Amino acid sequence: SRERKGMTVPVSVQQRIRVLDAHGVSWRSIAKEVGVARDTVAKYAGREDCSPKPEHSASRPSKLDPFKATVDGWLEADRFMPRKQRHTAKRVYDRLVSERGYGGAYSSVQRYVKRWREEHRLPSDGYLELEWHPGEAQVDFGMARAVVGGDRVDVHCLVVTFPYSNMRYCAALPGENAECVCAGLRTVFEHIGAVPLTLVLDNATGAGHRVAWDRVSIVKVFELFVEHYRLETRFCNPNSGNEKGSVENAVGFLRRNIMVPLLNAESYAQLTRYMLERCDAMAKETHYRKGAPIGGLFAEEKAEMQPLPSKPYDAIRWEVRKADKDGRVQVDGNHYLAGPSWRGWTLDVALRAFDVTIRTQDGRTCARLPRVYGDSPATIRDPATLLPALGRKTNAWPDSTIRDDFPDKLRLAIDRMDAKARRNAFRLISRTSDACGFEPAVEAGEHLVEQGHPLDEASLTTMARRIASGEKPYEQTAPDLTGYDVFMQPRGTRERKEA
Repeated sequence: SRERKGMTVPVSVQQRIRVLDAHGVSWRSIAKEVGVARDTVAKYAGREDCSPKPEHSASRPSKLDPFKATVDGWLEADRFMPRKQRHTAKRVYDRLVSERGYGGAYSSVQRYVKRWREEHRLPSDGYLELEWHPGEAQVDFGMARAVVGGDRVDVHCLVVTFPYSNMRYCAALPGENAECVCAGLRTVFEHIGAVPLTLVLDNATGAGHRVAWDRVSIVKVFELFVEHYRLETRFCNPNSGNEKGSVENAVGFLRRNIMVPLLNAESYAQLTRYMLERCDAMAKETHYRKGAPIGGLFAEEKAEMQPLPSKPYDAIRWEVRKADKDGRVQVDGNHYLAGPSWRGWTLDVALRAFDVTIRTQDGRTCARLPRVYGDSPATIRDPATLLPALGRKTNAWPDSTIRDDFPDKLRLAIDRMDAKARRNAFRLISRTSDACGFEPAVEAGEHLVEQGHPLDEASLTTMARRIASGEKPYEQTAPDLTGYDVFMQPRGTRERKEA
């Protein structure tokens, strides 16, 4: 080392060799003074260019070398195959082992395949950074597990993001069809109190399906939704998730930050309310690029959006079906019970995201049932629709499909009734069910039976209304009428007792 103005400057061996060589010192003397081999002195003293070079590990012989031409051929042929049907590094390794007798490590194959793809990218490959304007929203679905109504289910989470402000919202739905897309978007619009200008959607959503590279077939329900809210829509190109990167990232982010730990809700509506509350709370965070609170940016963005229309959109898909001999209609592979009295009728079926309404073509409602997704082996029914038929055919009660829907004590009480009493019981429960719902009606009937009272319309209806409103059923005690017994005696007897 050498000193300059009191500061010690370290000198590398290479630099010392070159400095001594520049002063005419022989290589033998340099090697002796520096303490290195003469070949080392020759290497550094004779170097013509000391400019920085990229640091690469020297390539060493590999067991993969004899197989590289084979791998190159497989990967080159992949260019003409669909993206999802091309070789992965694991598939290349498996084929080399089974077909070519390769005995090397998987990691060598993995590194080679990765480097080959990097070196053979087309000039058009890669992504462009997109600029998003206020009022533009991206929409996509993500899956998550949750407990809804006591059952662990796969929840389809409709995620809506606003890339300009990075605001994110999420709604829980039972499926991904057009009715669910519309219901979820309506929930988000009404929550924020505004309607975006443009929606960017994935081809996989139930709103539309790409039938050609430049043409998308939009489902009628969603087409009318777009018309109702005056929206512009844009569907991403196939295999182009970067065109909606904001929502792609948000799906995973919200799944990790909202759905962990496992959520438990009574209904999809309650689950959605919780999700929206959590999303609002995240608006306090700072935008990852703009350095401002997301909530403030979103407030500015909302000023560019449209107001909500005066009437909300009711996302319904209408189907016409003929009821079978049991009064059932079949839609999307599932059977829904309109009621035995509607057998053979041609009925209108209204399918919403969460329910199915069956009605006559002149507008009378036959049944309103929960909508099921997937193939259900059982008929979806409201037990109340069978009560009128049981009132006419009381002998069918022991084998009725709704017998198990009755509470135990009420079911046993009806078992002991004769035909006339059963007919009256079914008539009263049917009327109460129409007014308050089936569950409150039979629960009220069980309470009356437990207290030893016969079923009467006034008591049954009053108690069912209390149950339907969330109140506890009251104890019905018989009034003390002993003070009025005297008025039931003959007049002469009553006068003698008074005297």
